[in-house]
Amino acid sequence: MRELVVLGTASQVPTRTRNHNGYLLRWDGAGLLFDPGEGTQRQMIRAGVSATQINRICLTHLHGDHCFGLPGVLSRMAMDGVDHPVHLHFPASGADAVQALVSLAPAGIDLRLHPHGGAGMVAPGLEARPLHHRIETYGYRLVEPDGRTVLPDRLAEAGIAGPDVGRLQRGERVRGVDLVEVSVPRPGQRFAFVMDTAPCPGAEELAQGADLLVAESTFSDDDGALAAQYRHLTAGQAGALAAGGDAGTLVLTHFSARYQDVSILAAQAAGRAGRTAVVAAQDLDRFHMPKRRAALDP
Repeated sequence: MRELVVLGTASQVPTRTRNHNGYLLRWDGAGLLFDPGEGTQRQMIRAGVSATQINRICLTHLHGDHCFGLPGVLSRMAMDGVDHPVHLHFPASGADAVQALVSLAPAGIDLRLHPHGGAGMVAPGLEARPLHHRIETYGYRLVEPDGRTVLPDRLAEAGIAGPDVGRLQRGERVRGVDLVEVSVPRPGQRFAFVMDTAPCPGAEELAQGADLLVAESTFSDDDGALAAQYRHLTAGQAGALAAGGDAGTLVLTHFSARYQDVSILAAQAAGRAGRTAVVAAQDLDRFHMPKRRAALDP
């Protein structure tokens, strides 16, 4: 299963209907929790997801609405007897704050801290890129390696079936045939997470080719001066980010409490998103990874 569970969609000030940030990405049996703000533990209960599913926690930065839920989540993991390693990724400049938050949780889980101070791979398939906010901030992207899709008609023409198909996929040559002759490229799926930032190259790199792009949309285009002052994206800028990266689906979140109706933000983003599908997230929404992009015959 590959799906995003949205636990909270508010920015600095939560509302009656919007909790602070929190996003759980379920990916082939692994669970990546992004930016657990205040109330994340309770939101997980409401969403029907378990703390035992979490393998990695990724903090974009150490503003409270993106990390104050960390002690509660860790405490719940300890209470539930999580026995697998839990990896925590965060900007290196926030190490003191992370240590303070972690110290509030009871011992009992194998928590491994991974501070990072620049762009690059932070775990297999997981990349970080610097964003442009008021403190050190990073976005994340999960990238599946490209593969190949075997075509049944070509297998039949080559007389290959059963265990021989597995041999082909392992790189062996079967009946004088290589895998490339009976398959087409299968692009790996990409998930991108872009939180608090003004427009910047790092955000553009993260969005490039994303099948599912989660991006902040704190302000409307009409409040562009506020967005620039606080180094956030407007809805239109989030849409342009998705269009520039040819993203498949854009999920807007991190809304200012000033907007009770965020449909205007979705409309502004859609107006600049090109062919990217746009949706404004609500708390407890679930988004399955879109279908793979069409493979091209070489």
